[in-house]
Amino acid sequence: MSVLPVVTAIGGVSPAGRSSCHHGFRRLLLDALPHEARSRTLASLAALTGNTDSEQLLNGSLVRRLPDSTLPMTVQGVHDQPLCLEMRQMDLPEPLPDDWLVKPLGRSRVRVTIPAGQPLLVSTRQQARVQAAGQLPDGFDPASLYPSRNHPRGLQMALYAASDALGMLGLDWETIRTTVAPEQIAVYASSLMSQLDDSGLGGMMKFPSQGRRITSKQCPLGLAHMPADFVNAYVLGNVGRTGGLMGACATFLYNLSQGVNDIRAGRARIALVGTAEAPLIPEVMEGYRAMGALAEDADLLALDPHRSEPDWRRACRPFAENCGFTMAESAQFVVLMDDALALELGADVLAAVPDVFIHADGIKKSISAPGIGNYLTVGRAMALARQLLPDDDFRQHCFVSAHGTGTPQNRVTESRILDQAAATFGLDNLPVTAIKCFLGHSLASAAGDQVMAALGTFHDGWLPGITTMDAVAPDVHQAHLSLSAQHRELKASAALINAKGFGGNNATALLLSPQQATALLARKHGQAALTSWQGRREATADRRTTYDELCLKGQQQVTYRFGEAVLEDSEVEVSDQGIRLAGDQPAIRFLPDPDWRDFGAD
Repeated sequence: MSVLPVVTAIGGVSPAGRSSCHHGFRRLLLDALPHEARSRTLASLAALTGNTDSEQLLNGSLVRRLPDSTLPMTVQGVHDQPLCLEMRQMDLPEPLPDDWLVKPLGRSRVRVTIPAGQPLLVSTRQQARVQAAGQLPDGFDPASLYPSRNHPRGLQMALYAASDALGMLGLDWETIRTTVAPEQIAVYASSLMSQLDDSGLGGMMKFPSQGRRITSKQCPLGLAHMPADFVNAYVLGNVGRTGGLMGACATFLYNLSQGVNDIRAGRARIALVGTAEAPLIPEVMEGYRAMGALAEDADLLALDPHRSEPDWRRACRPFAENCGFTMAESAQFVVLMDDALALELGADVLAAVPDVFIHADGIKKSISAPGIGNYLTVGRAMALARQLLPDDDFRQHCFVSAHGTGTPQNRVTESRILDQAAATFGLDNLPVTAIKCFLGHSLASAAGDQVMAALGTFHDGWLPGITTMDAVAPDVHQAHLSLSAQHRELKASAALINAKGFGGNNATALLLSPQQATALLARKHGQAALTSWQGRREATADRRTTYDELCLKGQQQVTYRFGEAVLEDSEVEVSDQGIRLAGDQPAIRFLPDPDWRDFGAD
């Protein structure tokens, strides 16, 4: 019998704030919210940042000007006078030059005197051409919520996002561990750009040229799959399936696909899926700018010739006259369960994910240019939506969360694909939203941001407008699409989450609304099972509300189980029938695999 993967929680942090309980989504359309919802969303931002001023909260979120938009430049020169510098002892070069004079200052700091006439690398800074980015809300520091021990920022965000998702889940993780066998729990998470700040690979690569020592943590903590490793080791204590997939800007959907496939195949019953990306580093920004991908200040001014300075808040303008995308940071995690486990535990159902379609572009003229693979992913997702939904729901209540980067090339290529698919399936005025206009492009986490917003649309009945758009650009294909700068009410039945990435990484996920998901569950399990589940779900909703209230009071905690209850070799019992770990988890049993029954020995 078919297994339906369902989304039971989401957590994370983006330029819009905390993702759980739909607060991040509501920041996108704050003006359309009723008073109580608006107040709670502002309270969520206030608790996150420690700021209670409404105007500062709004100005300090979403896409905005970077507080430091300068680029580091290193030049070599010769100084004609002795230099006296204070630095950490661990940053001294090794071996130490014979003529340097070093005087200890206490607490591992030293004063160094460098004789005149020695060549020296001198760091300077110059103004960057790109000054806008989607930044986490001003004042929020994930490192302050747990003993971060010089973790790279992306891993700090991953721990926060995973903890937030478990908070919204409303179920005790230890109870889940005693219900589900270890091999049936999976974690798939990664970043795209790895961890490129000084605590990760970025520091490892540049410290030698700066005369600084590389630490033992920078290499391992900088790896792209480390978000999954941190969640396994420090949040869940997971020994089950794990990994981190990368597919450029479709990376979140690649990880989501792996979780969905595991659940559908019976390899996992629960999967924590996510991404964490912290790319707001001068070198990374300059690398994307050099490709011609980012919206530069001069080009923004050309779009608004009446302005004296760029409109950094409106730097990203999907499907409008635009000039490039806007870099952002974000971490998003979702909890997936198989339908039977969700009913058994009384988990909430925020959506169902029947499938995620992934296709490459084939032969290309340029590795970074878009290609034809996105036709396949969108077409297959739309065909599955038509198969699963009642005809009226398919034709009237679906929407697309577009990749919508804000580049001139994307607005043409993606709109052509979506418009042709809508025409082929007989859809008129297919609503399209593009939330990068609010959040910017968070690379690996981009589709996670889109999933966060789609879950909010399902829950609240609002589709965010493309508010940075004055008008749709004349080269956008829109005969069968509905693009709007205004927020719209929409009772959505399904969402297509679309992602297009450099290198030919295309992915489209189909999300079904909670109403459509529960209708499918009723057909499979019967109304009596759903009635029983709804009773258990009330307790889950109460615990989720309690979690949200704690967060609103500024009492949110990041789960960080460093060194807690570490299993030793003596606590692993191995037999030819299976493996049992110390504690209350079910044993791993060595059962015959039915997939290989045709190849078994006589």
